[in-house]
Amino acid sequence: MKATFIGLGIMGSRMAENLLKNGVDVTVWNRSEGPMEELKAKGARVAPSAIEAVAGAHLVFSMLSTPEVVEKVFMKDDGVLSAMKEDSIWVDCSTVNPSFTVRALQAAEQEGVRFMDAPVAGTKPHAENAELVFFVGGDKEILEEVEPYLNMMGKKVLHIGENGKGTSFKMLVNIMLAQSMAIFSEAVLLGEKMGISRDFLLNVVPNLVVSAPFTGAKAELIRNDNYEVQFPLEWMHKDLHLAAVTAYELNQPLYLANLAKELYAEANKKGMGRLDFAAIHKFLEER
Repeated sequence: MKATFIGLGIMGSRMAENLLKNGVDVTVWNRSEGPMEELKAKGARVAPSAIEAVAGAHLVFSMLSTPEVVEKVFMKDDGVLSAMKEDSIWVDCSTVNPSFTVRALQAAEQEGVRFMDAPVAGTKPHAENAELVFFVGGDKEILEEVEPYLNMMGKKVLHIGENGKGTSFKMLVNIMLAQSMAIFSEAVLLGEKMGISRDFLLNVVPNLVVSAPFTGAKAELIRNDNYEVQFPLEWMHKDLHLAAVTAYELNQPLYLANLAKELYAEANKKGMGRLDFAAIHKFLEER
């Protein structure tokens, strides 16, 4: 199938590159030109606009930063959906809130476009190495068409349920990710105050059965005080905000995730938004 990829940030650029590596005919579009030019050198077609990018495409992937950006690019009167051909498929890999995904589905159906939500678990290295895990919400029939392409970009595809369920599950993963990073940081900082070696803590704590496995990689960022971005802290704050919105919509208390949201909000305000979300450790250390 002729494919289009819209949104070439840290994740999207690497996902699109893996499609190219597998011989897929890919057209790309991004708000800034740099990522498009890099992919053009690797065989991608570059479109001058999002509208032109989807012309004739059977399969359109999006990996955009916020629900507001997805809405602007796809769902406005002059958005991408209006230019997609009938019965084509839009796969939104963006991390958005479930109620927004329902709106996206409705907008797609009005244009005769099939829709699937497929956010991912993983960061920059996983995207580079085609090791992402896709959380899919949508019809199994659509997934059967799309899955070969997801397998080019990832190592596992989990069909969670109907539209919106992929987005819902991704929300659960990210609130756990954000809180686990803060808990790890708080424990290490207390350990240092009690006189335990920083190196010992960073070597041993990630390997305890009570620790989240991803903290091993984050410990190296902390050790080197180099928070090269893999998953920006500002987007973690955004995801926690979307979780809070969803909890409000469902009348479900969200005590600890809301506390984490405020920690990430203040770190973002302190100018750490474009660092990796592991920089919450630096923020707590400096408080």
